[in-house]
Amino acid sequence: MARRIAEIVITVLFLAYVGYAVSRRWAEVRGVIGDLSASAVLVSLVLALVAVWCSFLSWRVLLADFGNSVPLAGAMRIFFVGQLGKYLPGKVWPVLTQMRLGKAYQVPGRSSAAAVLITMFISLGTGLLLTALVLPVLGGRAWDDYWWTLLAVPVAFVALLPPVLNRLLALAMRLARREPMPAFLSGRAIGLSVFWALASWICFGAHLWALLLDLGASGSDLVVRSVAAYAGAWSIGFLLAIAPAGLGPRETALVVLLAGSVTEPVALVAALVSRLLITVADLAWPALALLSKRRPRRPIVTTPDIDTIPDSAPAAP
Repeated sequence: MARRIAEIVITVLFLAYVGYAVSRRWAEVRGVIGDLSASAVLVSLVLALVAVWCSFLSWRVLLADFGNSVPLAGAMRIFFVGQLGKYLPGKVWPVLTQMRLGKAYQVPGRSSAAAVLITMFISLGTGLLLTALVLPVLGGRAWDDYWWTLLAVPVAFVALLPPVLNRLLALAMRLARREPMPAFLSGRAIGLSVFWALASWICFGAHLWALLLDLGASGSDLVVRSVAAYAGAWSIGFLLAIAPAGLGPRETALVVLLAGSVTEPVALVAALVSRLLITVADLAWPALALLSKRRPRRPIVTTPDIDTIPDSAPAAP
């Protein structure tokens, strides 16, 4: 109970800070919002949808390597509907939801839990890696405020090595007094999952870049800065492990990480519109997954054509 109250209080404080930052410069923010075109918002939304799809592919590779080949429509329901749990306080809800949804497709609970947790870990590790490559040149307060995120990079790198990761999984199963994993993760599956995670970050960064570009930002390295800023902001929001879906901390970090590239009003508008579009993408994919649910086909009863009955057929009694 105390933890839940603390989560709510801290989330409210972060949101209050973002609200204060917007209200303090509302005159400038309002002008920046007016400069945003519908075409840029549409392009940004499409890129956000592609980014979320790449995250799904990163997860599906791992689930399949555990020996669970779920049809595409079923996999979409497990992942996308399960991901809605991230909008609840705490990090456990996506795991529990996917475990429950996976039972309909005979996916063992330990496989569902391992796949989603490793996917989160790969997203975090690759996000921090991208941030580490660009953080020193982002400018502003980026390095001073978030240099500590780089400490997680070597840990993530070592933990993602197949022998290390499989041993950690085996240890986790023993400590939880569960059956061993049905299969070990291969280096190929981990590599493919990392590939799709990186593709997801590139699309998320491009989604942010489309907004910044339309708001007047420029620079040959703006897209690189956008990728690093978004990946870093997401990772920081995840590491804080307080607000649902990183709400508040992610926007605060994104404004700080963009401070050396764009003005504060532009960063604020981009952060808020980005949050809105990502939420739309997070809702659109589950809706599509639920709509794609196949209905059981009714058996087709056929009656023979009287003209095709052979002459030798026995007569009815």
